[in-house]
Amino acid sequence: MKKMKQLTPEEFEKFTNKFNVHSLYQTVEYAELMAKEGFGYVFVGMLGDNNEIIAASLILIQKQNGFKYAYAPRGFLINYNNFSLLKKFTSLLKKFLGRREVIAIKISPLIIKQVQDKEHNIKENDYYNKIYNDLKRLGYYHLGYNHFFEAFKPRFEAILNLDSNLSQLFNRMTKQYRTKIRSAEANGIKIHRGNINNLDYLYLQTKSKYPRDLKFFQDAYQIFGAKDNIDFYYAKLDTTYFLTKTQESYAIAEQKSADINNQVFQNIGQNKLKLIDLKLVYDNLLDQSKKTLISATNLLRDYPAGAVLASALIIKNHDEIFLFMDGFDTTYKSFNAKHLLLWKILEKYASAGYKKFNLGGISNPNLEQNPYKGLNQFKLNFGAEAYEYVGDLELITNNTLYFMYRNAAPLRNMLKK
Repeated sequence: MKKMKQLTPEEFEKFTNKFNVHSLYQTVEYAELMAKEGFGYVFVGMLGDNNEIIAASLILIQKQNGFKYAYAPRGFLINYNNFSLLKKFTSLLKKFLGRREVIAIKISPLIIKQVQDKEHNIKENDYYNKIYNDLKRLGYYHLGYNHFFEAFKPRFEAILNLDSNLSQLFNRMTKQYRTKIRSAEANGIKIHRGNINNLDYLYLQTKSKYPRDLKFFQDAYQIFGAKDNIDFYYAKLDTTYFLTKTQESYAIAEQKSADINNQVFQNIGQNKLKLIDLKLVYDNLLDQSKKTLISATNLLRDYPAGAVLASALIIKNHDEIFLFMDGFDTTYKSFNAKHLLLWKILEKYASAGYKKFNLGGISNPNLEQNPYKGLNQFKLNFGAEAYEYVGDLELITNNTLYFMYRNAAPLRNMLKK
């Protein structure tokens, strides 16, 4: 007889290690991290006839206006294609949470709807409609196909398969990105592996966009770092090298400008107009070189030990790496430091045998009017594919309390005004 039980962290981890779908959001470490953010959590597992665990989930619990609400980040660890298994798990979970006065649970499962490559070729999930309809039959309310980041977890993700050699992975990127990466290296940007003491780089580069503080990054580093499942990297400009290189470039541009000026002065024939046009080109290049030289001089003055331009926090989960958080200094966006940083990360972990690089959430790639178009292009131009998932679903687990919760909503909204 199948039954639901609360699992120990060790039991849950043992099950996740052998389950065929993995997510960092369904790990003991993520539970501990969210506990630092004020969430309660519990691991649940459904036992089969032989008392073995056949489905499980991390459940986060949060109090909302006095009511307990649950989340299963990235959904349950279960075969969604097995209706009888899903039906029994749902029934037992409702009872398990309902007895604990949890009003409902929201899930954002890794049920793929379709995958789209950079040529916009689409591969549909043949089982999607069946799974979607099964969930609705069991009482899960679908919260809609959102296009942006309204869901509990992003409905779209950019995932790069590391299934080729490094040369092929490099050529899978757009030509523009390959040029930017070479330029960043040529300008003296180097990638460094950091530690918990360097996380302020990431915080300073993300604090205007993300609601997480420095402590969140430090907690993540300590918790995932206990089993060496997290790495931090940053891209640093060697300002001394950059100034030297810029001085050399300026000297070359200055010499070319002087040479063309002499040719214009000495030439009185029909060729003179062409030389004048060429002179304008070289004068413009010299002017640009001068501006770059001034910028390089100021950079060395302000950052004699080098300037950190981009950073990234990577979580390792089985054969996948996940871009947990990344940032860059917008003042020096033209240096393309983040392009080089992600390429070097990709290169390192592909060489180490990892199979996928999850670049994180994107918006719907098929929208014409898309305020996140730049974010999409940045991630997809590395050769990643756009994964579309089912989105958020809600399951009521305590009808009486849920009814009270919903009826209290108008009053809460009125009090906010």
